[in-house]
Amino acid sequence: MFFLFKWIDDLIGKGFEWYTILELMAYASAANVSMALPLSVLLSSIMTFGTLGENYELVAIKSAGISLQRAMRPLFVVIIMLTIGSFLFSNYMLPKANLKFNSLLYDIRNKKLAFLIKPGVFNNSIPEYSIRVDSKDNDGMLHGIMIYDRKNSNGIPKIIIAKEGKMEKTDDGEFLVLQLKNGVQYEEGSSNSGTYNPRQTFSRRRFKATAPRFDLSSFKLNRTDENAFGNSTPMLNLKGIERKGDSLRRQLDTIQRNTMLNLKSNFRQYNAVAGYSKVKKIQPKKIHDVILRDIPNGSRKTSLENAANTVAGIMQHLPNWVPRDKDVKGEIIFTRIEYQRKFTLAASCILLFFIGAPLGAIIRKGGMGLPVVMAISFFLVYHIITTVAEKSAREGNLNPIFAMWIAVIVLSPLAVFLTYKATVDSALFDINAYKLFFNKLFKKKEKAVGS
Repeated sequence: MFFLFKWIDDLIGKGFEWYTILELMAYASAANVSMALPLSVLLSSIMTFGTLGENYELVAIKSAGISLQRAMRPLFVVIIMLTIGSFLFSNYMLPKANLKFNSLLYDIRNKKLAFLIKPGVFNNSIPEYSIRVDSKDNDGMLHGIMIYDRKNSNGIPKIIIAKEGKMEKTDDGEFLVLQLKNGVQYEEGSSNSGTYNPRQTFSRRRFKATAPRFDLSSFKLNRTDENAFGNSTPMLNLKGIERKGDSLRRQLDTIQRNTMLNLKSNFRQYNAVAGYSKVKKIQPKKIHDVILRDIPNGSRKTSLENAANTVAGIMQHLPNWVPRDKDVKGEIIFTRIEYQRKFTLAASCILLFFIGAPLGAIIRKGGMGLPVVMAISFFLVYHIITTVAEKSAREGNLNPIFAMWIAVIVLSPLAVFLTYKATVDSALFDINAYKLFFNKLFKKKEKAVGS
């Protein structure tokens, strides 16, 4: 549903085949694994151990001398296998799915609107033509047709008016043929000199039947070469991200080095004497707060003009250097984020399992009720922390490595705490236990007051 809400405007009214839309949805579903897999691990572990606790099967397991940690070992092995699979998926399958999704989406978004004739509205979908009809029958017959033909007209359109007509495609689907009946064509000759000519020709031709052809090549879905998107960071594996990161860092060094060289070239003391002559440089005297005092009166105007020109040259080039430097730094940060994302997906499965399994053993409720509420609550905490930290890292306010692992770092103590509470059979979510605790607390206070 999220996919349809986001891309519905790019899919409707373009005449796509159903399998093209299904193919796009299949590629998009691969990107949702990073959200669906951790949530499914958390929910399934809560439901599994909640059902075991609700049916007193955990009690039977513990009465047989088997601890909770030992009972979790088989599922932990399954989670390890799932973790390895998620890492392989994010490193090999997900980049290819992102590549195919973005290339197909690019072709879809650049495909022209399907040729839909609406009565009373000029349709400009076909290049160099504008078509308008007064009405349209259910069998496809058009009435009151007006066509503006701007093809090879030097700015003066050719106008065709017909009482009725019908659209048909050629057998090969390359052209659209409009069968027109009982109409007239108006055409004004263009001036060769480009100026108004009072003797300019104007022709009018009546016809009983004609069939103009319109090229439909712009309506075809031409697939772009996927290699054109191959250098995008989400479509690379670990090795590709490393290579791109190294390339971006070299590119950033080159930009900064060229910037410094261009800036230094504006100051003569950096390149005038040193290394090119045996003449000793004269040590500059102490410069006053007002620099013009150290410049002779006859040279002050020239010095000010030269300084203004130098500053103007620097300010002219800075708008080109600064955005490029900022873009490359942002790309470097993004590559570091995507590199860590390959591992955080696998780590989140283990983390949420050690939150969900003890939580299910504590709440002792199975099914789709309370476990779903608990799973969504904990997952939202995990997702919000990850999203906020990633956004801060992209803005340069947080280290990318720390930002991608901060959710794991924050929730790991919670997983340890829940595992400990489940091991000692703590009634962490038992309302009656809290009632007994507060009743005892209030009774102690009443006795203390009475004494």
